[in-house]
Amino acid sequence: MTDLSGDVAAQKHVLRDRLRFRRRHFAANLDDMAQLAAFRALPAALVERLAHHAVVGAYVAWNDEPDILPMVAGVGEAGALALPHHRMRGPVMDFRRWRPGDSLTKGPWGTQQPTNDAPPAEPRLIFCPLVGFDRRGGRIGQGGGHYDRYFAAHPAALRIGVGWSVQEIDACPSESTDATLDAVLTEQELILCGDRL
Repeated sequence: MTDLSGDVAAQKHVLRDRLRFRRRHFAANLDDMAQLAAFRALPAALVERLAHHAVVGAYVAWNDEPDILPMVAGVGEAGALALPHHRMRGPVMDFRRWRPGDSLTKGPWGTQQPTNDAPPAEPRLIFCPLVGFDRRGGRIGQGGGHYDRYFAAHPAALRIGVGWSVQEIDACPSESTDATLDAVLTEQELILCGDRL
């Protein structure tokens, strides 16, 4: 059997560059009304689902990623969200509780995250940013593998990728360590990718 992991990594690298370009230009060219409307209301199919989760995982948008915090503010137990947290540059990512208005700090990767003393959390439903996706739940992330490792350690967590519709491709190259998504949320639709959601 031939090891194609090097080929898959190279394919992902090329796709990341193309998809980041698409994402950047799409987000930059959204008109004011489209920017106001995008990712501001949860799809009806998710409203009830989120009500059953005490803590919902989200993220702080970076650069031209969709900003979902206004959409998910107030979900979960007493409005509690959990955001990714990195104590240092390395492979480990966990989640920490956060509420709108709580402080954020710059993490080791340059993204905003809860402070080190924020309580740890284990969300069972996680919205995660992506660089690319397909309709079967394939996801191309930033390339660090942080979400894939977290999902491998927490297989019961429901995984909803978030991206602009222009980030869709026919098929994402996949490695054995890649976790598939249960759904993808774009500014246009909620795409169900399996039967867990």
